[in-house]
Amino acid sequence: MSPNILRLQSPADVVCAIPYLIGFHPTDSVVVLACDEARRACAVRLDLTAQDPLIEHIALLVAGRRPADVIVAGYGTDERVTPAVGRVRDRLSAHGVGLREALRVDKDRYWSYLCTDTTCCPPEGTYVDVSTSPVTAAATAGGLVALPDRYELERMLAPIGGDTTERAVQQAERRLAAWIGEDADMVPTRMVAEGVPLVRTVIAQACTASLMPGEEESAWLALLMSSLRVRDEAWVRMNEPDLQSHIRLWRRVLTRVTEPYAAAPACLLSYAAWRAGEGALANIALDRALAADPHYSMARLLQELFISGLPPWSVPMNITPDQLDDPA
Repeated sequence: MSPNILRLQSPADVVCAIPYLIGFHPTDSVVVLACDEARRACAVRLDLTAQDPLIEHIALLVAGRRPADVIVAGYGTDERVTPAVGRVRDRLSAHGVGLREALRVDKDRYWSYLCTDTTCCPPEGTYVDVSTSPVTAAATAGGLVALPDRYELERMLAPIGGDTTERAVQQAERRLAAWIGEDADMVPTRMVAEGVPLVRTVIAQACTASLMPGEEESAWLALLMSSLRVRDEAWVRMNEPDLQSHIRLWRRVLTRVTEPYAAAPACLLSYAAWRAGEGALANIALDRALAADPHYSMARLLQELFISGLPPWSVPMNITPDQLDDPA
């Protein structure tokens, strides 16, 4: 992946960077920011009410990556944030992880838990203007986005609904029903024969011309991806330079289908977002997939992958589209 380079030289820079690293401005949260020796950053957000087993799991994942620097930042009021940050710090310390900094952020001010020098860390907190920060400018120039909150991400993936979507889905279902009426045994073959070229076309259009499928094409595509061979054609075509195009494409399809057909586009969106380093979007898309089908195999696979804490660059896609049809 092409890295976004953010130069963090002060606590204020960290405060400005975190919303862009997790995709939204956190509230009532604890964020653990870890950098490895190659200066690649990983940010993990927890609710202030996160239970001890989850905190322990995150601490183990952070420790396992042997980070060069770790910063913890809590968001909210002192009485709520300080105990939560303390629990996270204790678990990290228990696994040998030292902190470069620990902060509390509330609105436009931050406080350090580690610095006792009132010259640089006054009792009233240190003011930071995120909107005018060079870090914010660099993040925006690099294509990073910080939405107002996590709920905005959820709203972005919600079905648009309406009569147009419903008619498009019903038309796709009637088309499939006609195939079944003609020759039910040939339906799987016909789905692959039509679905694979369609996947190739919509991906090429999305990546080269930013063209997105319309309502009817989105519904038909989502229905055809009930075939795992058709879905996998899209999965293996997620090339690193085009990940943002894939994110836009599968979000488009996901928001224009009804629940029975949401699992495949939701998983494709989740995987593309994870590969692009957009963990919050990846998790919300995965939630959509599991809501549509709790037993969907790709969703379960992604769930295990995310729980493992493996960074995206450590899990290369080692299969090509040609190999999907290779009987060997």
